[in-house]
Amino acid sequence: MSFAAHRARKRFGQHWLVDQTVLGQIVTAAELDAGDRVLEVGPGRGALTERLLASPASAVLAVELDRDLVEGLQGRFGDQPRFSLTSGDVLAVELPGANKVVANIPYNITGPLLERLVGRLDRPAAQPYERLVLLVQREVGERIRCQPGSSAYSALSVRMQLLADCRSVCPVPPRCFQPPPKVHSEVIVLDPLPASQQLDPQVARTVEQLLRRCFAARRKMLRNTLAGLLPEAELASLTEAAGMGLQQRPQDIAPEGWVALANGLNQAMRATDPVPTSAHG
Repeated sequence: MSFAAHRARKRFGQHWLVDQTVLGQIVTAAELDAGDRVLEVGPGRGALTERLLASPASAVLAVELDRDLVEGLQGRFGDQPRFSLTSGDVLAVELPGANKVVANIPYNITGPLLERLVGRLDRPAAQPYERLVLLVQREVGERIRCQPGSSAYSALSVRMQLLADCRSVCPVPPRCFQPPPKVHSEVIVLDPLPASQQLDPQVARTVEQLLRRCFAARRKMLRNTLAGLLPEAELASLTEAAGMGLQQRPQDIAPEGWVALANGLNQAMRATDPVPTSAHG
């Protein structure tokens, strides 16, 4: 099937980015050089692929789910030795080896795709990418990069900011796509933290438990959401040491505050564990 005969499919979340200025900003943000191998998720009709192949990158490794688009992409770029294409679901296929990611993410798989590419707090990506340049729904971009106190600040904000340095590149209004989506979009950059800056797995697990517990009732004060973990006097001491107070709500706490609280809780829990006694025959 040719691109001309192909119609955007809603079930795949297909909206083609056609704005040349935004395409240029995406490639510029990736800061590609001859040592880079780029994973492109969902190349669609190849507008961004063409820009990536015009960059100094040594390889452009695309993954496309729509089989009809795979045929068109092979016809357009198949004769270029720096281009390779995997047909399949990016959440399921073995990903080609790359050190950077450039993606116009299908908005309906943003969460699981971020987990696959960046990892989780307690299990970061084993071989983290140096940089990800992602086109996402604006609401998601705001949640990823916003600061404590913002109405958009959420558990996702904390998780992503503990996994990567996050920043915005540019807003992308619906008119930049064909067909135009019903939502606004944003280009963001994620630079995953090196292993030396990643959380200890035990601390990461406690942070995750705290985020789930507290953001499930984000309007409640920590005094209520943390109740039962320790006596209130101990909780007050721990939160104060972590630079927060029990009267605060979860959206007021910076990522490093959650880490400090998790460290304090882990130490307190270890202190209350019974000391094993020696067995006597």
